Amino acid sequence: MGHTSTKERILSEALTLFAEKGYESVSVADISGAVGIKAPSLYKHYKSKQDIFNAIVEKMLARYEQMAASMQMNGIQADQDSALFMGISEDALIEIAKNLFFYFLHDEFSCKFRKMLTIEQYHNSFLASLYVKQYIDDPLFFQGEMFTRFVQAGFMTGENPSLMALDFYAPIFLLLNLCDCHPEREPEAVQTLEQHIRQFNRLFKAGEGTA
Repeated sequence: MGHTSTKERILSEALTLFAEKGYESVSVADISGAVGIKAPSLYKHYKSKQDIFNAIVEKMLARYEQMAASMQMNGIQADQDSALFMGISEDALIEIAKNLFFYFLHDEFSCKFRKMLTIEQYHNSFLASLYVKQYIDDPLFFQGEMFTRFVQAGFMTGENPSLMALDFYAPIFLLLNLCDCHPEREPEAVQTLEQHIRQFNRLFKAGEGTA
């Protein structure tokens, strides 16, 4: 049990430091100091700083999959999630969107990881690529696939599902960034999120009163 808790503490303290100072600026000695152990003890658990980083990415993905499963979602495979979203009401859709928003905003790993990549995108080309993949390319691809299925099924109307994805996701990502910088504006952001989804539905949902 002691081994597990030390491993967990190493990940947690490392991520906290990465989020505050950026990945490049943090040393293994900084991490071991924050945990309260000597560097050689840390190396019993992780081979390097990169190894710690990889473990953080793995744990973050596992947490996301667990959260998605708790909402009966896959969260990664659009073909598995499209039927769920076609079968729910607008209010239920907003509830899912809010839960996802709160997760990305408040989950310790997700929130700190995003802050680290936001800092490092200007200093480290690998982390810049990861930032783009994690917060731009992957979400837009997933949602583009979803909207393609919605249009094909006659559930939504739209000429370009990729642009629909951009229309849908860009305001949400903007609101997330707003709350990262100004946590006190979260209630306003959540209200805007709900209004955005209702307006998006009015613009693109096929027919009226089909929710």
